[in-house]
Amino acid sequence: MTEVRPTTAASASLWERDREIDAIRRAVDALCADRSSAGSLLVFRGEAGLGKTALLAETRRIAEERGCTVWSARGGETLRSVPYNVVRQLLQPALVTMLPEEARDYLGDWYDIAGPALGIADPGERQPDPQGVCDGLVAAVRRLARRDWPLVLLVDDAHWADQETLRWLAAFAERLHDTPVLLVVARRPGEATGARARHLDAIATAAAGTVTTLSTLTPEAVAGLTRATVGAHADGPFCREVWAVTDGNPYDTVELLAKVLDSELDPTEASAGELRALNRSARGGGLVARLEELGIDATRFAWAAAILGTGITVDLVAKLTTMSVEQAERCAGLLTSARILTAPDPAGAQAADGDLEFVHPLIATAVYHSIPDALRRAMHGIAARIVTDLGLGAAAASRHLLQVHPDDDAELVDQLREAAREHLAVGAPDAARQCLERALQEPPRPKVQAHVHYELGCATLLTAPAKTVDHLRTALALPGLDGAERVDAVFRLSQALLHNDQLEQAVRTVEAEAARHEEGPARMRLRAVQYMWEGIYAGESATPGRSERLAALARHCTGRDNSERALLILRGFDAMTHGENAEEVVEVCDRALVNGRLAPGLGWTDTEWGVELLMMLGSSYAYTDRLDRAENLFSEALRTYTTAGWSGGHLALAHAFLGLAFRRQGRLKDAEQVLRESLRLAERVGRGLPLYWSATCGLVDTLLARGHVEEAWSVAEQYGFAPPYPSTIVLPDTRSVRGRLLLAVGRTEEGINELEAAEKAAAARGGHNPVLAPWTVDLARALAVQDPARAARLAADARRQAERFGTDTAIGEALRCAAALETGQRQVRLTAQAVTYLEASPCQYEHAAARIEHGLAARSVPELNRGLTLARSCGADGLVAQAEEALAALER
Repeated sequence: MTEVRPTTAASASLWERDREIDAIRRAVDALCADRSSAGSLLVFRGEAGLGKTALLAETRRIAEERGCTVWSARGGETLRSVPYNVVRQLLQPALVTMLPEEARDYLGDWYDIAGPALGIADPGERQPDPQGVCDGLVAAVRRLARRDWPLVLLVDDAHWADQETLRWLAAFAERLHDTPVLLVVARRPGEATGARARHLDAIATAAAGTVTTLSTLTPEAVAGLTRATVGAHADGPFCREVWAVTDGNPYDTVELLAKVLDSELDPTEASAGELRALNRSARGGGLVARLEELGIDATRFAWAAAILGTGITVDLVAKLTTMSVEQAERCAGLLTSARILTAPDPAGAQAADGDLEFVHPLIATAVYHSIPDALRRAMHGIAARIVTDLGLGAAAASRHLLQVHPDDDAELVDQLREAAREHLAVGAPDAARQCLERALQEPPRPKVQAHVHYELGCATLLTAPAKTVDHLRTALALPGLDGAERVDAVFRLSQALLHNDQLEQAVRTVEAEAARHEEGPARMRLRAVQYMWEGIYAGESATPGRSERLAALARHCTGRDNSERALLILRGFDAMTHGENAEEVVEVCDRALVNGRLAPGLGWTDTEWGVELLMMLGSSYAYTDRLDRAENLFSEALRTYTTAGWSGGHLALAHAFLGLAFRRQGRLKDAEQVLRESLRLAERVGRGLPLYWSATCGLVDTLLARGHVEEAWSVAEQYGFAPPYPSTIVLPDTRSVRGRLLLAVGRTEEGINELEAAEKAAAARGGHNPVLAPWTVDLARALAVQDPARAARLAADARRQAERFGTDTAIGEALRCAAALETGQRQVRLTAQAVTYLEASPCQYEHAAARIEHGLAARSVPELNRGLTLARSCGADGLVAQAEEALAALER
């Protein structure tokens, strides 16, 4: 029989792991070859006991031999509810050795965002965006990797890692192509569910071909391991029985052979029958029986260690078990001798956290589940009190509080609510949700219950709109939620309904609550919110006569408080979408500002009103030719969200609307860049949301303006830019852009149908702004040949609407449309008039197009050259090609 031996100096758990060790060596060599080399990811997947931990230990040995810096961490079965637990294990040892100023320098702008999650900085006043914290942690490792190159990160038992760490790991794994780090992850299959499972799947996807599923040992390997452990005289039948008893599991094999040595069992066929009894004592019921043999005190000590999970010290266990320190020390010695506990590996991540750790996670699991249920819950309660008495905070105690049996304990409810607040302060809403859901099980006192539901709704607002709706509705139906808090709950409920695509219910909710209040600030705010949701509804106005009532309300508003300022913004946006006089729109919007700036409490990260209101303000400026103001507003949003670490939907919207401002200005390359970034961010938040449509629609519109028709079609196909459209207004107008796209790719009939649908939608909501929804001019051009009479009527309508609106861009675009339907000198005159208006407009793309059209109509080389210069400065490649072709034709 051939015996397969491990590599030189390898542990017994590494038998038959040569292929995996070779992959580790290659990855370490590639990392050490060049500071600018790409990072790499190895994932070792296997059931318990197959040697994953041993492979990570071997990775550390190989890496340290090559001079690498190695940081490691491990998930824990009882620690899954502790946010950022594993990432803190990884990074804290490196960061706590720095002075605060040095850590701030290394993390830069991310210090205040990622620092609280890492436990090296106090939380700020604002609740951080979880995606921003995740991005900050990615940036932290990338910066530390430059300092500590070559850097190797080891994550063991990733299936037990907390959700926040797994989210970071998945994001970091995607960035390894330009980060010189070797990341090695070990996990069991099938242990995680929900979001944690999705993150683990994302890590596996990023690993591509470097995911290795470990197998059990062959009979030959077990035979070699048996003889290497108990002696070369071990006979074949004995070795085969070792393999049969352990199923080739490396951990079980090593443990069984240790017991063979302890019992001085003769390794021959005659003794093989005793192996099964020996193996039963290694884990499960056998382990429990072996533990009981050590005595009740040792058993209690092991139970307490399993409750703690990490940071196991003799003093802490003594407090939890009410033993004396001397008794506890004696028990620790017994459990160490019995190979149940051991001193931590000095190279491990948690070496400094405690005096002891379990020899293997399998033992920790068996001990934890052997504790009687009632006793286990009680011990968690005692542990929570000890953690609290040590001054470690409610969040640190919460993992124990979650396990305590519900018992109508008002103090426990208060602790869980405080823990939830602490979790939210570091960007861990899922951990907050678990605390508040557990608080409801207690249950809270009747006067507190509504507040817990309200806080739970706030905690899930960014992650689960449907659950938010349920919790906030419950909170509002219970007694106890009054005053400003109740109004805020109604507003948040309406936001959740909006994000859950239940816009009409959002409107009805705030309308009904407003009716309950007397005239005053609360009612004013609710009515403003109602008008806001109605203002972004893509269908007919939710309430007849809305615009007239809004105009009447705003007429008397001076902007003395934020409720009045909100109404002024809503009135300005409503007037802009309906194509009312642009100067009046701007005057109303300006009244909502304080010295030309956003008022305190009405900023981009203030939550009282929501981002939608300020996007309306910026859009009103963008479509009334005040593009400098629009750009300033949206640039401020981008800076604010970046600084605050809000890198989810808010940052995606900021990019999308800044792209809108750039597109309107004619800065097409800049627009394309920020819109692509918007779409990347929107993809992380989720498809189908209004912000996703804004990014996609804006990018398609910009690519069409650039003349990149095939690329625009590809983006539309890839990102689902087609009906059905969302229930909220999207800027630019979806149907107008989709219709123009279909015309551009030669699907004329479909394009006309889409533009006619845009016409009906605009008529339903009273939208008569030919710049905001330019279906009129596009449809007129499309019908010029097949139905010239209707095309002429449309062009005349567009001109009337443009003159009513009164901006240079609107009138210039209407004149361009009219000119496209004419020939000869009338076309020349109309294009010349269009140039005059668009030259005064801030929209340089439209100006360039008008110049080129006038040059073509008048056969004017100077005019074509001026149009060509403008087109090049805009990045409008299609116009450039058109002008160059016309110039070449004139020269011939």
